[in-house]
Order: sequence, then C-alpha cells, then structure tokens
Amino acid sequence: MVILDPGAALPDLLLANATVSPDAIGYSRFDGSQWTDISNDQFWNQVQQLARGFIAAGIEAGDCVGIMSRTRYEWTLVDFALWTAGAIPVPIYDSSSADQVHWILSDSGAVACIVETPRNAKTVDQAIADLANVKQVWCITDNDLDTLAARGDEVPKEVLDQRRASLNVDSLATIIYTSGTTGRPKGCELTHGNFLACAENAVAAMPDVVGVEGASTLLFLPLAHVFARFVEVMCVAANVRLAHTATITDLAGKLQSFQPTFLLAVPRVFEKLYVGAQQKATADGKGAIFQRATDVAIAYSQGIQTGRIPFAVKTQHAVFEKLVYSKLRNAMGGQIRWAVSGGAPLGERLGHFFRGAGVTILEGYGLTETTAPHTVNTPSMIKVGSVGKPLPGCSIRIADDG
Repeated sequence: MVILDPGAALPDLLLANATVSPDAIGYSRFDGSQWTDISNDQFWNQVQQLARGFIAAGIEAGDCVGIMSRTRYEWTLVDFALWTAGAIPVPIYDSSSADQVHWILSDSGAVACIVETPRNAKTVDQAIADLANVKQVWCITDNDLDTLAARGDEVPKEVLDQRRASLNVDSLATIIYTSGTTGRPKGCELTHGNFLACAENAVAAMPDVVGVEGASTLLFLPLAHVFARFVEVMCVAANVRLAHTATITDLAGKLQSFQPTFLLAVPRVFEKLYVGAQQKATADGKGAIFQRATDVAIAYSQGIQTGRIPFAVKTQHAVFEKLVYSKLRNAMGGQIRWAVSGGAPLGERLGHFFRGAGVTILEGYGLTETTAPHTVNTPSMIKVGSVGKPLPGCSIRIADDG
C-alpha cells in the first residue's frame, strides 16, 4: 500500500512530473484537425499562470468554483489550476438544467462558474439570477481562460507558492453531486488525500497498464463524473500521456488518430465497439466468420481462466487473429492491450470476447464516495465476470443478508 506524505496535495503531482521529466509529453490536445503535444513543463507552467489568474480575479483559498463543460483539455487545466490556487472545483454536467445548476451552485456556495459555451453560460445566468454568491462566469470558447491567464502576471509567484504550500491530504479537493433516490442531489466531499491515495495505489497495482513506456489513454468519460476525475488524476500520477474527446460519436476516428495503449470506459462503450465490428462484418458478407471468431475468442479466454486451452481452440484462434482480432484492435487504434470497465456490469461474454481478441478488460467497482475504484481486477489477478479484489488501502464487507 502506498503511504502518503501528510503534506501532499494534487499539484505536487504536476511539480514532480515537470521536475523529473519536463520534456516528456504529458498531454495531447485536439485542435479540430490534429493532436498537439504538450510537455509536462509546459502544462505545469500553464496551470500556474491560470492559477495566478484566478487569484487575481478574486478567488480565495477554499472558494468553490463550478465547472460546466464536456470533457476537454481545458477541464483538466482548470481542475489543477484551481487546486493549485487552493480552490475547490465543483463539476456540473453540461446537460444540466438551470434548476439543477442553481441547486449545485447554491448548495456548494460557489463564488464563480466556468462554462464551456455561450449556451452553457445562458443556463448558468438563469440559474444565478437570485444567487448573490456567484459573482463571475467565465466561458472557455470565448477565450476567457486566456484572459484570466494574462491577469496572472498581476500576482507574484510567492503568493501562489503560499497557496499551494497550505494544502495537505485533508484539504477539500472537490464536491461531486450525485443523484439520490429521494430529494435533491447530495454533494460528496473528496479530499486531496482521497484522490492521491486512490490514484497512487491504482498505479502501483497496474504497472503493466500505466507503468509501461509510452503509456497513453484517451479520456471520453464525462469529467463531471467521479470515474473520469479519478482517471485524470491517475494519469498524472503515472505520468501517462492524456488526451480528451468530448463525445463517443467519432470515437473510432479519435482512437485511430491518437492510438492509446489503454482505455477506461463504461460497458456501453465496449458494447458499441463490439456491435460496430459485428455490423461491419455482416455488411461485408462475413457475418458468419465474425460469429465463429466470437465463439473462439470466448472459448480461448475461458481456457486462459481455467488454465487449459484446447488445441483446436488454439489453432482456430491463430487463424482468426489474422482475419478478425487484429482488425478489431486496429479499429481501436492498434496499440490497445488493456482496458478498465466500471459504472455497470460488463457481462462475462463481452469480457471473455475482448480478452480472447487481445484486449483484456479489467472490470472494477466503486462509488463516488470511494473516489471511483474500490475493487478492480489487476493484470496479475484476473477473473472475468468479477469486479476483482479491493485496491490497497480499501476494505469491503458483505452484509449478513448478502
């Protein structure tokens, strides 16, 4: 189990990466036509400049600031800039209604809000009509972050250093609102220590996934959800190259252009990838071949689990590796060998298929309150159809009634 320094905080991850490997590519940003690489040093400088801009704009240590946006590079930039300034980002789904936004900004006591688009800004304006506490709204697509960053020159570096030095594992990092069975959504408070412990222990448990040279992932989960926020922090903790995309509409195209080495997603994404491959095979008149390849992949994976793969299955698997499995992996970018699934049951059939096709999905389970993963299969201990064992530092108990 990774033991945290009591004085540790999330910005320390960026400082460590910028110090140890300043020129390493930590992030890739899609500009509409191609990916632009950003080094660890460049990102840390951007974060510090924006953090100073927030301070210049009046954001105090301990202030809550809403973020209403789809998943994009700027969200990660804002998260770490607010953390570095000692503030607390409060995520809001970009599809939220004015009433939902009103509740979150009111209950959290947010003093400002960052939105992605003018449409989001209009929703927030409606939501804060009677909220005196929300004094500023900044829009990403209107280049307001650039304006804020420019204001960072007004704030001495020493002021920012003091803000960062005041943080520790018990400092509040975010408030995530989750829908309850009754009443209004309830805010779950997570600390810097919650994120650090979860991320560092996940990195230690999955060196084959995140610890290999050139490891990278494409984040398309909504950053308003705890799973994506955990992924964001884990990638920084592991010094993994992180890219973002807002939707899964063109997921195949983004996967092929970015070529990640692993994915983290919910089951419906893997279902979409499987069904897409199945439909393409059927359209090409190869539906029967794909179905047989599916059966063989499942049998092959089941053989891995039992420790005995029949010779006939091995032989057929080698044939379908060239005809089907390699093409499926190429459609996913060509470099993916691992994936992590959470948020809902994956299903044994789908799990066995992907492992048999050369992409092992590590299924896990967690809650907002556990900073996402609580249990997960790891490369050294996989049982398809299960959610694995508790991560180091986590414990679990089954109630008497099951």
